[in-house]
This record gives sequence, structure tokens and C-alpha cells, in this order.
Amino acid sequence: MPAYPAIQSVVAALGGRAVLRRDVQSLADLSGMVEAGLPMRSLERLSASYPVGDREKVASAVAPRTTRLRRSESGVLSTAESERLERIARLTALASHVLDSDIEGRRFLVSSHPLLGGQTPLELAVTDLGARRVEELLWRLEYSLPV
Repeated sequence: MPAYPAIQSVVAALGGRAVLRRDVQSLADLSGMVEAGLPMRSLERLSASYPVGDREKVASAVAPRTTRLRRSESGVLSTAESERLERIARLTALASHVLDSDIEGRRFLVSSHPLLGGQTPLELAVTDLGARRVEELLWRLEYSLPV
């Protein structure tokens, strides 16, 4: 099973060149940006793509509100926050691909799922292992494998 959705979809979820202010063509490019800290505008852009009632959930999965307020001064997320943001962007792109709909993909990520112990994929995306569980479930759905 593929381990990563198309890089262009992830970059688009993060705001594309307009927000990232450089071309991102590879995982190496994205990795460098995450290590340096993604712009706060990427978080704003991703959370704004979710329904109004879910936007704070998305933003809080990356960093608490008070931390985000502090980060707005520098305009840059920490490496750890950037890693969480990239994971959520990756899952957003993957869910949209697998479910053939941006709306359904986002709905999937904020809805509890019985195969994830009743947690939402967004809650699990806070950790790398949690995100891997969500990715595995999505790839199984994509390839019609037993879940």
C-alpha cells in the first residue's frame, strides 16, 4: 500500500505556494519546511477548509489556542507543531482521495469511528502512531480490504 498521498495534494492543503512561499516538489522539500517550521497561515488555511464547527478542533490538534496566539507574533510554528500540521494535511488529502470528496474526507476525519476505538481520526492524528492507524484504515477502504 502507498504510504503517502500525492505531495501536491498535501502542499495544496497547506496553502500551496501562496502560503508556503516556495515550491515544494518532494518529500525532502516538505521535510525541510517542517523542520524549519511551517507558517501559521498554513494552519489557518487548513482549518478554514473544514466546516465552521470543526475549525477549532483542527487548530487545537496542532497547538492549544494560547500557543497559537503566541505563534501568530512570529508567524511560524515549532517543528513539533509543524509535524502535527503536516500529518493532518496528509490525512486530509488521503481521506479526500479515498472517499472521492473533500467534504466527505473532512467529515470522516472529525467523526468518531468504531474501528478506531470510537475516537476521531483527527484525535489520533496528534501522534505519528495514531496517524498510521488512520492511514491504514483509509488504505484498506481504498483497496477494499477487510477492515
